[in-house]
Amino acid sequence: NALCGGLMEELSQALEALEKDPQVGAIVITGSEKAFAAGADIKEMQNKTFQECYSSSFLAGWDKVSTIRKPIIAALGGGCELAMMCDIIYAGEKAQFGQPEILLGTIPGAGGTQRLTRAVGKSLAMEMVLTGDRISA
Repeated sequence: NALCGGLMEELSQALEALEKDPQVGAIVITGSEKAFAAGADIKEMQNKTFQECYSSSFLAGWDKVSTIRKPIIAALGGGCELAMMCDIIYAGEKAQFGQPEILLGTIPGAGGTQRLTRAVGKSLAMEMVLTGDRISA
């Protein structure tokens, strides 16, 4: 359940529909029993250069989650960047949060560095982003 462009587009469309529905008071985003999300689809981006990603606005749709006015609850086991866009996070006892992009030679690209710093403070955020280390729920 990697977060590919197609999945994020479908999520954006669903969120827009739920935002307009007067019967919906809050939105819960969840995944399978095993994990909320595997994170960004590395296969989708591994052969793209920075210039290709930048000029095509590769991750532009990811912010939709954070712009929805209704409360969004992340019920999850992983998927740190998407979870940080939600208003409330419910995580399983074994859930781990991290920004492992550095292990692939890149950095988080969907606002993870900014949101993580606000959530856990600069020092821990820098450690997580620069080492790829994870923290438990």
